[in-house]
Amino acid sequence: MKKVVFDFGGVLFHWQPEAMLQREVPHLAYDEESARHWVLTIFQSYGGDWGEFDRGRLEVPDLVRRIARRTGLPTTDVLRVVQGVPSELRPIPESVALLTRLREAGRTLFFLSNMPEPYAAHLERENAFVGWFNDGIFSARVNHIKPEAAIFELAARRFGADPADLVFLDDHAPNVEQARALGWNAVHFRNAAQAETELRARGWV
Repeated sequence: MKKVVFDFGGVLFHWQPEAMLQREVPHLAYDEESARHWVLTIFQSYGGDWGEFDRGRLEVPDLVRRIARRTGLPTTDVLRVVQGVPSELRPIPESVALLTRLREAGRTLFFLSNMPEPYAAHLERENAFVGWFNDGIFSARVNHIKPEAAIFELAARRFGADPADLVFLDDHAPNVEQARALGWNAVHFRNAAQAETELRARGWV
């Protein structure tokens, strides 16, 4: 039986940035096309400024100033987006149910998540099930981000596991591909039912 490693955003927690921008800054993200544009512009595919935030190298005020300067948006709009992220990171009931079943079956559970420190602290504070994991890594606390090889190598060492004994659930294809390239087992997560079916079909749980 494999040790199961969960991603957070898009796996255990909702992450639909287009919907979040339409809710937080509707004057900018007023339809699907404009929302997609601002997701790409603000988050930069989680590289650039936001990647440094994920990596733990930028605090919120510096992030807001950088994004405002780069995009020309008012700092008030940028700050509203940054502060609106926690409300988007809501638990996905089906995923929490899967986590519960794995825990009750005695599986060893870890997490590996790209997450800036303010959001990591929020998730720990607001969701008791985060405490169910044997261990876990938030990117901001180790100054590495997925899909860099370094964070996967660090995770395997910290979890005390051979990569072949780990199975990683992540919704972002490049992260899944990197995990596999480093010897991990991995499932490209689309929903909890699909992920559980794959885990069982491959004899991993």
